[in-house]
Amino acid sequence: MNRTRKILAAALCVAALLNGCREIELVVPTEYEPLPMPVNPAATPAGMYLLNEGNMGSNKASIDYVDFRNAYYVRNIYAERNPEVVKELGDVGNDIQIYGSKLYAVINCSHKMEVMDAATCRRIGQVDIPNCRYVRFSKGKAYVTSYVGPVAIDPDAPLGAVYEVDTTSLRVTRQVAVGYQPDELEVSSEYLYVANSGGYRAPNYDSTVSVVETYGLKQIQQIPVGINLHRVRRDRYGKLWVTSRGDYNHIPSKLFVLDRKDKNSKEMTVTDTLDIPCSEMYIQGDSLYFYSVEWNKQAERNTVTYGIIDVRTKQLLTDHFITDGTEADIIIPYGICVHPTTGDIYVTDAKNYVSSGVLHCYDRQGRKKWSVRTGDIPAHMVFYNP
Repeated sequence: MNRTRKILAAALCVAALLNGCREIELVVPTEYEPLPMPVNPAATPAGMYLLNEGNMGSNKASIDYVDFRNAYYVRNIYAERNPEVVKELGDVGNDIQIYGSKLYAVINCSHKMEVMDAATCRRIGQVDIPNCRYVRFSKGKAYVTSYVGPVAIDPDAPLGAVYEVDTTSLRVTRQVAVGYQPDELEVSSEYLYVANSGGYRAPNYDSTVSVVETYGLKQIQQIPVGINLHRVRRDRYGKLWVTSRGDYNHIPSKLFVLDRKDKNSKEMTVTDTLDIPCSEMYIQGDSLYFYSVEWNKQAERNTVTYGIIDVRTKQLLTDHFITDGTEADIIIPYGICVHPTTGDIYVTDAKNYVSSGVLHCYDRQGRKKWSVRTGDIPAHMVFYNP
């Protein structure tokens, strides 16, 4: 009888230990999935971080990692590398970038910018910034756009701001007011160009790009562009490509090109308006890859386009860079980037916005190579090269 009790007690101890392990696994549900690509220890870049937004209010922002050298997809690497962080990454991942040796993730509804070691994804610290949106870098500083006010539709929502953060001390050093609800920004020379949306004040959207001089951190100009601006990217010729989301009803999405008035001028102005809807874009060399998702009221469905524009001629080269028909597998495209060495094109699919998404990889001819399950709402990608 005593022997039976001892065996039962031992079994209960083992069960308790296994249950404890399961609980740890639930807290840190990191998964490693082999990818159908050759192992290449010298691959450049070494990998790619993918920030999953997570549905607002769910506290499910997460970071995945594509390991090009070991041919693995790592799901939720942040949780594994930072088990001591109780709430993990936070609520709504809005941007991810690398500057120097650090990885920066802007977590919108958690009102912070998370800072990690780019090689290990180990947490270094955070910078508290209200309703933060996107980040870019220049001369040892991070510049973060902020809606400033609470996350809410409000016709009286305040002006937004750009916060300057010292990348060594991780402290906010200065801030400057810009337009309403500023989204993406770009650095060109000594200036920041900030796309103001005015999204909280709909239908009274903002329609300007703020120009901020970085030395004095002062807004020196607001360039009239188009309503409800979102993306802004710089090509290698110095032109800025800016997207307008329109009003989702009567005014369609468009793509604007900003350039200098002449060779001797520093002032930018709208030089071209392209009647091409654009939700997200990525510039690689002379090619601007983009996709658009526009709601068609008459058909009561989304119209989706995957295109390439030549940034030199500003001409549309194709409106279907996925060439093998597999775009039918994508429900809602939500992110795009292009491998700088292989030319592979990566497109994410948010699907229903509340469950796992998918990352699709296409070769430079637009043929699907592989797909892999991601976290919820995969959106933002950045390449890592040690």
